[in-house]
Amino acid sequence: MIKVNFNTADFAKEMSGIIAYSNGFVDGAKAGKQELLITIGEKTKEFLNQYIDSNARANEAVLNHVYEWSESGSPNARLFDIDYITTGAGLTFKSTFSQSTSIRDGSNVPFYDKARIMEQGIPVTIRPRKSDVLVFEEDGEQVFTKAPVRNPNPGGSETTGGFQETVDSFFNSYWRQSFLKTSGISDIINNTVGFKQNLPRAKAGGRSKGFDVGYRWIAAKAAR
Repeated sequence: MIKVNFNTADFAKEMSGIIAYSNGFVDGAKAGKQELLITIGEKTKEFLNQYIDSNARANEAVLNHVYEWSESGSPNARLFDIDYITTGAGLTFKSTFSQSTSIRDGSNVPFYDKARIMEQGIPVTIRPRKSDVLVFEEDGEQVFTKAPVRNPNPGGSETTGGFQETVDSFFNSYWRQSFLKTSGISDIINNTVGFKQNLPRAKAGGRSKGFDVGYRWIAAKAAR
């Protein structure tokens, strides 16, 4: 007959430590969630800006309105700003447009609210300001008129909604298929090696050790 001595007191103590460690790990991960969200927000913002720039260089007709004139795709000429806020539910992204300061050939003042007007396809009426006659070029010829000139869609059909469609395509396809892996976020979330490596110390460290490991798994690695 084989006789096995089993110390139930030591076993109970060890299991208690592992349970406390595991609970601490979960609590630590929750505490580090804010740092992870900020990391995802910053990386997403960076990648989204680059994605829009790349699309603007490839298809100027769709996105030229959200850049200064003749500078589509240039990071220094953007007329949009991407920002985000973190909440208990996750991340919320928003975009705003800024005023153009460049002057297009044939004009003497910047196009006020250029990005927003052309993105939304808002009609524009042009009237003479310092004289009774409005002067502009059309098809290479100079035109003089006293009547207001109305442009029903100054950006054209391709421009209208082009920025929103580009942002939507980033989140609906690129973000899910490429961004999480390319940015390293997937590695942060899926890598639980730290949890396993520190299990032997669970008996002594308990919840405090688990909290530290869980927090660093989310926050410290996200900050790299």
